[in-house]
Amino acid sequence: MNWTTQQDIKARLARLWDSGDLLRSLVTGERAFPLRLPLKAPSSDDLTQQFDAARRWMAELQAVSNIRIECREIRHRVQGVQRLPQSVWVDTLDDASAILAKRRDVERFNRVADVTRSRLPGLLPWIAQRPLAAIELAESWPNLISVVLWLLEHPRPQIYLRQVDIPGVHSKFIEVHRAVLSELLDLVLPPTAILADKTGVGQFAIRYGFLDKPSRIRFRILDERIELLRGVPKPDVALDAESFAHLTLACENVFVTENETNFLTLPSMPKAIVIFGAGYGWDALAQARWLAERKIHYWGDIDTHGFAILDQLRSRLHHVTSFLMDRETLMRHEAYWGDESDPILHDLPRLNADERMLFDDLRDNRIRKNLRLEQERVGYGWVTDRLHTMQQPPRNPS
Repeated sequence: MNWTTQQDIKARLARLWDSGDLLRSLVTGERAFPLRLPLKAPSSDDLTQQFDAARRWMAELQAVSNIRIECREIRHRVQGVQRLPQSVWVDTLDDASAILAKRRDVERFNRVADVTRSRLPGLLPWIAQRPLAAIELAESWPNLISVVLWLLEHPRPQIYLRQVDIPGVHSKFIEVHRAVLSELLDLVLPPTAILADKTGVGQFAIRYGFLDKPSRIRFRILDERIELLRGVPKPDVALDAESFAHLTLACENVFVTENETNFLTLPSMPKAIVIFGAGYGWDALAQARWLAERKIHYWGDIDTHGFAILDQLRSRLHHVTSFLMDRETLMRHEAYWGDESDPILHDLPRLNADERMLFDDLRDNRIRKNLRLEQERVGYGWVTDRLHTMQQPPRNPS
């Protein structure tokens, strides 16, 4: 038998609850109730063959609370005129919430809707679109509205989140709720108060005009003749991006590496520095316009992600060359090959011809599946030999 059961009715209501349809009408005013749910009922043949089972089914259905049963009459050649349920009606949200044991959630949603209507009606579309999320945020909702109202009064405030002074709201609250606050702020703030190209919780501060902690660039001097700090040869220094951008260093070569051990152990080299890289985040480095006048060498892993980072760096500094990311280095270190998880598959338009050929071989598994050579596995002697070669004057073709 596949006749509609009490559990089936509850499951249908649960799907409507999960979609938000049962609560949305409390905000939009659209009519959601009474709600009709068709039934799969016994057929005429079922009454002939399973009359007792059909009677039990009807009795069980009639015992369900908070529903109204609509019946239809059928004429049966043996049983005579019979009234069979054809649908059930759930007349009110209160009935539906009782069936689903959601009355407390309805009360919480109503509180959220009421405070929104009284304080910031512009957020009503959000709670109508995401009623279940509104229920989850019921306890925090008044403070969330306070934050949104504050930013409406102080667009792009140019202060740190820690400096926001709202009664009952601390900066940690804002940080924890950045994702939902972004949705709310985008709904009510004027476009001039939002930097639309800054997305994700990591860029919440800059998107809405708060100050963010400055990016720091860590670098080492590789030539003791380059004086940065009086009496400190070859210092290891971290500067905020703005200070780094104003440096005037007498260097010709700038190395960028993703591995801290390589950063710390790169040997001395005339007129050179090394920067501890920042993965895919190169905006801070690009602020230093003096780098455009230096030779920049990027050293990353020989895998698809390493070449993707090189490609990203070239989007900011077009003249970057790769260092130790060549086929010869890869093949000489076969004993140290590893595996790359989740390799990059899209094209990288800023690679040169040799780099693109190697990237394609890695991406297409032509050498070995998911091949990776981590930069710290490259032999130290190989590194120093390559650096020594770089320092040799070019040969005279004659």
